[in-house]
Amino acid sequence: MSVGIAMAFSSCSSTSTFSQVRAQERYNYNFAHGQTALIQNGIAWAPSQAPGPVHHATEAGNALQGKPYRWGGGHASFEDTGYDCSGTVSNILHKAGLTNRTMTSSEFKNYGKPGHGKWITIYARDGHVFMTIAGLRIDTGGTKEDTGPVWKPFGRKTSSFIVRHPPGL
Repeated sequence: MSVGIAMAFSSCSSTSTFSQVRAQERYNYNFAHGQTALIQNGIAWAPSQAPGPVHHATEAGNALQGKPYRWGGGHASFEDTGYDCSGTVSNILHKAGLTNRTMTSSEFKNYGKPGHGKWITIYARDGHVFMTIAGLRIDTGGTKEDTGPVWKPFGRKTSSFIVRHPPGL
């Protein structure tokens, strides 16, 4: 019986697999040659030395440019006529080989590893998610109106978000 009690208490105090790291106050894009994505005429270019999944994620983000915002878009199928925030992030991660299913914004709070990634960071909270790829933000929000997936090289308040990243990236 004492072994069972000890196990119960130890499981209560063990560290959760899904620990959370809060985002800093703001996201800001600062281009650094060879370290961050370059944006030209609405198209993003990953640094040449970035790992393959980062190049695939950037290409996937480029393919979504011009798609309209559609609530629930990108969830029934990765290929859709419009995308919401979590459909956008799910699509990009899928095309980069980093997930095999769509997720909601809340589910992204437990995706991958806690904290900022070197190449890809996901900012998640209940009701919204966006990501940065090689430091460049792709987001359906963060302005006065929701948009479809758009590369947004300007800042955004992020203090209410949890940050996560794909393992190794």
